[in-house]
Amino acid sequence: MSEKVSQDFAAPFVFKQAQESAPSSLRYHLRRVTITKEFTFDAAHHLYAYQGKCANLHGHTYRLIVSVSDVLDEIGLAIDFGDVKTLVKTHVVDRLDHTYLNEVLPPMNTTAENMIVWMFEEIEQALHAFRDTARVERLTLYETPTSSVEITRQEMGL
Repeated sequence: MSEKVSQDFAAPFVFKQAQESAPSSLRYHLRRVTITKEFTFDAAHHLYAYQGKCANLHGHTYRLIVSVSDVLDEIGLAIDFGDVKTLVKTHVVDRLDHTYLNEVLPPMNTTAENMIVWMFEEIEQALHAFRDTARVERLTLYETPTSSVEITRQEMGL
């Protein structure tokens, strides 16, 4: 009996897939939309010229939220989530994961505020080289589960 139910359930799905194979009859919206991906990485650092615990070597599990916009293409997709993942991991996350940030980042005090500006510049440059219609809209970097810094395209002056 369960085989009968499974066959009955699958038949309409197969039929619907066959009907949806005619893309010329589908409606597409040529609009700019924003997609968002989240990443985590672990890293150690210390702050220079700081009077407090963060002057000592310590680590964080960072959470990076990346929002990218793009114009929908001829089949109704913006930049693919997988492409965003590859770009962000290659140009930011994999370069920082399990590292000592003071040694791998350009010369800067490794505050979350400085780091997010660097991240925005790295991702924006890689994204534009990959697809010139795509752009970074917003980054949020969590240093702890309750403390974050955010930067937008407008705040970057773009």
